[in-house]
Amino acid sequence: MVKLLLSRNDVNPDKPNNKVETPLWCASYKGHEAVVGLLLTRNDVDPDKSRNDGGTPLWCASCQGHEGVVKLLLARNDVNPNQPDTDGATPLWRASWDGHEGVVRLLLERDEVNPDRPNNKDETPLWCASYNGHEGVVNLLLARNDVNPNEPHKDGATTLWRASFHGHEKLVKLLLERNDINPDKSNNKAETPLWCASYQGHEGVVKLLLARNDVDPDKQRKDGRTPLWCASCNGHEGVVELLLARNNVNPNKPDTHGETPLWCASSAGHEGVVKLLLARNDVNPDKPNKKVETPLWCASSAGHEGVVKLLLARNGVDPDKPNKKAETPLWCASSKGHEAVVKLLLARGDVNPDKPNYKLETPLWCASYNGREGVVKLLLARSDVDPEKPRNDGRTPLWCASHKQHKGVVKLLKERCQSRRTKKRWLNTALACFCQRA
Repeated sequence: MVKLLLSRNDVNPDKPNNKVETPLWCASYKGHEAVVGLLLTRNDVDPDKSRNDGGTPLWCASCQGHEGVVKLLLARNDVNPNQPDTDGATPLWRASWDGHEGVVRLLLERDEVNPDRPNNKDETPLWCASYNGHEGVVNLLLARNDVNPNEPHKDGATTLWRASFHGHEKLVKLLLERNDINPDKSNNKAETPLWCASYQGHEGVVKLLLARNDVDPDKQRKDGRTPLWCASCNGHEGVVELLLARNNVNPNKPDTHGETPLWCASSAGHEGVVKLLLARNDVNPDKPNKKVETPLWCASSAGHEGVVKLLLARNGVDPDKPNKKAETPLWCASSKGHEAVVKLLLARGDVNPDKPNYKLETPLWCASYNGREGVVKLLLARSDVDPEKPRNDGRTPLWCASHKQHKGVVKLLKERCQSRRTKKRWLNTALACFCQRA
């Protein structure tokens, strides 16, 4: 059909559509070699005419991995193999991004192709091939002397950094075999390849990087967070084990907020990581952050029962330690209705169940205010809890439960207060009778 149409004198073989896509452009995009061959025989067809986004026939054929079409176009002297689109992406860049090894090989054979030319976002062909884990393309590019494997992106991330972040083990191994690779080069946030691999939980990559003598396993980000800190925070037990096996990793190092790896793991409820850290003698299990919130405090506040159990089993943990607002672990657990945690804390002899915060709100007061009926029952079962203890504005637990219309809590408090008053009257009567007899 194309051959038939081209035989006519009234057919324009280079007429584009509304997107400025010519017949040659479309045939190249679809990989129709025979049609491309026919169109390229015409003198009135521009083989390098770009679409409205700057993409040429060679660009789109490279993008789609059509090797045969790429060969035909590269055979022309009037085709620029280095012509970028409006985003700055050359045919080589596009082929590298999509992992088309055959096309990359063809383009790299051309002397005028710049193998290290970045797009408008400062991403080189090697960078994007590493980003997507295209091992074969990376091999081809690294074989070139004019490709800099250490060239960073505008955010400071190198090829190795990106491969580490995405967990491409084979690529990381390949890059680490080079003498011109800095395995500890950080991005603009001071995150090293090891840091980001630890953050993502890529154990294989972490192993490869830790095998190097020129990698600092305890290097902090700008906010003070180490590879161990971020692995602990995200619950990556395997990575935590690998890092703890190193003598040059401080398991107690806090970030700029004063939060240690144990603090963060406790806050997030990562029991396995907490176990690993508590097994160390050099970990302070009660070290608070800058707000004076301990690991137990934040685990209690979040309702992480398993973590609370692990921390309470340690001798160096104060179960009644308040934060800056005088809120204890029991206070927080009571306020948020974490019944299982409240039970664990009340089972301790060194926890004051009636200890108020800076506003004189007791655990019972805040549980009543928030309608935590189960917690209220647990607290009212204690003889050392005053059910009528007011806040600094004089409002009692019963007042606030009534105000918030927590009917179940109101009922429990009324029963307890009535029983308390009856008992008090009985004691007063008994005391009066004793005095009379005396």
